[in-house]
Amino acid sequence: MYFQRFYDTDLAQASYMIGCQQTGECLVVDPIRDISQYLEEAESQKLRITHVTETHIHADYLSGSRELAQATGARLLLSDEGGEGWQYTYDDGNQVKLHDGDTFMIGNVRIQALHTPGHTPEHLSFLVTDTPRGDTPSMILTGDFVFVGDLGRPDLLDEAAGGQDTRYVGARQMFASLRDKFLTLPDYVQVWPGHGAGSACGKALGAVPTTTVGYERALSWWGRLVEKGDEEAFMRQLLEGQPDAPLYYGRMKRENRDGPALLGEVAPLKELSAADVKTRLAAGARLIDARPKEEHQAAAPAGSVNLPDGKTFETWAGWLLTPDRELILLASRERAEALRRRLWMVGLDNVTGFIPSAQGLETAPARPIPATELGSHPDALILDVRAKTEYEEGHIPGARQLHAGRLPWRLDTLPRDREIIVHCQGGARSAAAASLLRAEGFHVTELAGGYDAWARSQKDTHPA
Repeated sequence: MYFQRFYDTDLAQASYMIGCQQTGECLVVDPIRDISQYLEEAESQKLRITHVTETHIHADYLSGSRELAQATGARLLLSDEGGEGWQYTYDDGNQVKLHDGDTFMIGNVRIQALHTPGHTPEHLSFLVTDTPRGDTPSMILTGDFVFVGDLGRPDLLDEAAGGQDTRYVGARQMFASLRDKFLTLPDYVQVWPGHGAGSACGKALGAVPTTTVGYERALSWWGRLVEKGDEEAFMRQLLEGQPDAPLYYGRMKRENRDGPALLGEVAPLKELSAADVKTRLAAGARLIDARPKEEHQAAAPAGSVNLPDGKTFETWAGWLLTPDRELILLASRERAEALRRRLWMVGLDNVTGFIPSAQGLETAPARPIPATELGSHPDALILDVRAKTEYEEGHIPGARQLHAGRLPWRLDTLPRDREIIVHCQGGARSAAAASLLRAEGFHVTELAGGYDAWARSQKDTHPA
């Protein structure tokens, strides 16, 4: 059996390839939309992608399952569990519907679908058995069901997809899935989840890529509660302290359910002149400034959102951008092409060109103020764009909390007739959030160093 894990560090997302070298067939589980990595890996291993599947209707990224199945002619196997409203609504003629207990073969490798609702109603996990070695499973791909050290959150449908108290149903389903499916497996079965540390799909995901059923049974926070049958205590602990869910998750859910747009062959990005960019911005386009925040703050182009080229680019793009606008990248040709592919992860496909420098664009400084000057702005609204859990651990008196991942949908709740001072924990998230507000015409200032700098200034001013 051939097994390979692919990992996107920005969204902390894992996908998998399982193959049979004897027959040359392979399966890809939870692929992203940039399918080149799977095609290249299959070719290098002399495998054919014959099957594609996914554990559930994802909320944090746009799935590449449809894209990969179309490109390879593979069968697309999708959950038919979950009931009305939680089943896929598209079919390209290559679909196989999966139900609890269904099995299929990838050469000599047997895959069994297990219905494991809790994170979402339709969620499946995949039990993997390498039949030439025996008839017992060796691993389970758990998607957003069981993580290393944590569980998938059952409140995303309420938080981001318009649900109403679905978290309680989901928490009870999670308890039952753990009791009736996961904990019935042998302790030696390897667990390969769909996310790692940093994902918003759980509270405290572990940083190592894999665990085992036995390890989670013995050492997880939930194992003892499930084995004791204490459902109420389990539900309380599972639901408390969950972080804010970015609101783009609702869009991802809908698009993944109804069929992500197919990308097909994509032409190279066009290099645009400064004059062309200004014309497009005036018509409603959005400029993505991929430079470091310090460069952006020194000379912020009008109408731009600062999403630095780094490990949070996809996440912040999902937070702050919407697919209805034309997008232009301020980046070199090479980086623009790479960043465009990363925008596909969150369904931002309308990138029409790039400009390699800000020369010729209208720019203005956007310098943050030090924490010691905060008292000089008594009439400003202090906007805390951290998660609510961070805010609850300590915040500037009078600050309003609004997660950066909710800003584009909450602009009408912010004042346009007074200054807004934006901050996060250390200044990175707030720089991106403030750039969006500036692009939307708000009077915005950033707090240099964020809450950390303010807390230090308080200690200096009021030493113990």
